[in-house]
Amino acid sequence: MENIQTMIIDQLGPYGPLMIVGLLGVFLILVTLPVLLKREVDPLDRIKAANTSADAGKKGKGKQLRSASGKDKLEKYANFLEPQNADEYSAIKLKLMQAGYRGKNSVRIYNFLQFALGIFGLLCGGAYTLFQMTTGVEATTQQLAMWILIPGGFGYVMPKYWVTRRQQMRQEAIINAFPDSLDMMLVCVEAGQSLDQSIIRVARELKSGFPDLADEFEIVSQEAKAGKDKNTVLKDMSDRCGVPDIASFVTVLVQSSQFGTSIADALRVYSAEMRDKRVMRAEEKANKLPTKMTLATMMLTVPPLMAMLIGPSIYAIAVNLGG
Repeated sequence: MENIQTMIIDQLGPYGPLMIVGLLGVFLILVTLPVLLKREVDPLDRIKAANTSADAGKKGKGKQLRSASGKDKLEKYANFLEPQNADEYSAIKLKLMQAGYRGKNSVRIYNFLQFALGIFGLLCGGAYTLFQMTTGVEATTQQLAMWILIPGGFGYVMPKYWVTRRQQMRQEAIINAFPDSLDMMLVCVEAGQSLDQSIIRVARELKSGFPDLADEFEIVSQEAKAGKDKNTVLKDMSDRCGVPDIASFVTVLVQSSQFGTSIADALRVYSAEMRDKRVMRAEEKANKLPTKMTLATMMLTVPPLMAMLIGPSIYAIAVNLGG
């Protein structure tokens, strides 16, 4: 053992044994995970789950979080890759829907990407650390840990950052397209079309310029055709978009249908409000622009100006002193 330890230290440096133990631990984790994920379900747990689902079905209150699919290769890892808490699962599902990912297995794929990229980052960090040790670079234990953990943490956080960024971009696109869609819907309603027909027409016309909002209107029209309650369909659209303007629009339509007021009048007032709001957002960005440009202007113009004004004087002084 002393000879092996001496050989490892000669090859990898003073922290060689520690690196070998760390890589061995990661290897054992990777070997153990498939065994844990493929473990058989306890018969008692299976009977308990069957009784629970049967009781819930009798009471009419039970709802499955997910439906099984034989074509999904990640189905057997569902208990590991998906939250078992209904509230947590719903929150992740809603965030993915607001980002544009409406797939049935989107939550499962999202968690799998986090896990896979995290492990891949740890492996890359371990390989980089071994390379640095073989080249003779001396590093502290803290630096070694940072080299290994930082890529793993980056790989784990990357899917979450991507989904959050995609959600923000989609919501911004919906906000920018919403006033134009209201104007078009108002024209269709005043031309004699019903609200359902106007939604279909708006979805078709906006498909090329604003696909995100057009997809939402198309989903609304399809769910309404399937016989779903119109108020529920509109509220689901508000949840999928996650935009306050859409939520207010849905509230206006629901109240208009409940109180029997004219939808055209409600759309006319609300579309005018949305146009004013879009103008105010543009003015706000325009007013912020001079403040943002101040620092860049100072950094790019002041140094050349000072060089042109003071440079000749400094050169003349240096020549006189040298003479």
